[in-house]
Amino acid sequence: MDNVLILNEELLKKTYQHGGYYAFKINDPKPRNIHKANVRDRIVHHAIFRILYPYFEKKFIFDSYSCRLNKGTHKSIYRFRDLSRKGSVNNTKPLWLLKGDIRKFFANIDHDILKNILQRYIIDEEILWLMGEIIDSFRPGLPLGNVTSQLFINIYLNEFDQFVKRDLKVHSYIRYCDDFVIIHTDKVYLEGLIPKISQFLEDELKLSLHPDKVFIKRLSLGVDFLGWVHFSHHRVLRTATKKRMFKRLKGNQPNETLASYLGLLKHGDTYKLVKKLRMITTENDLNH
Repeated sequence: MDNVLILNEELLKKTYQHGGYYAFKINDPKPRNIHKANVRDRIVHHAIFRILYPYFEKKFIFDSYSCRLNKGTHKSIYRFRDLSRKGSVNNTKPLWLLKGDIRKFFANIDHDILKNILQRYIIDEEILWLMGEIIDSFRPGLPLGNVTSQLFINIYLNEFDQFVKRDLKVHSYIRYCDDFVIIHTDKVYLEGLIPKISQFLEDELKLSLHPDKVFIKRLSLGVDFLGWVHFSHHRVLRTATKKRMFKRLKGNQPNETLASYLGLLKHGDTYKLVKKLRMITTENDLNH
């Protein structure tokens, strides 16, 4: 309680200074550098998030799905299915997808641009001061690990979302963090969007598209998005994810691991895969 009261006093007097970060690596599955703030600063982060999230949530477009209540990857892939069916008129027309990825997104978020965006929405100088303390506590970009970073990335990329929806007038668009897809029946139309999107990101947000992760592809050939490969009539799990599953389960993982995988697999066409996973776990039980 003493620490909370001291923190409260520092915030009131604007003497609060954000502390440093504890850095560590994870593989989920690709390597990521996580930076974790201390408990004191995380209390401030959560307090800010609780107040500001409801305000900004109303300003985000419907089809951004990361770090938002009642959204997430599952809602995103079902929305992908619905937009695909609508765009192809229940799979009677060929459909093309533009898939894009923003290069080193967290590391390339510009602090001045983010603070300028916040100033357009927030007039309270004390809130802006506190936002600045948190934003400038880490460089370059924003840290993976802060709950405030989850809010800030959506505020930052809401500028891009609004550009796509209002200026480019794209109807079928989904974004999850720094991944996005645009669905259309005209390949040439999608090709024409790429330079406009690239120019906006560079000019307005100092971001760039990942050169190796931007492509246009027929949905019927399968499009990899959020861990699933999507086709016109179904979706299957990404091959790399399947291999990780089998490797872990052969290592005699607890039943909770299998339950977690089965929960994931119910969101796709995975009957044969589920059967194979159950066979592996049964063999493991017999061997022990």
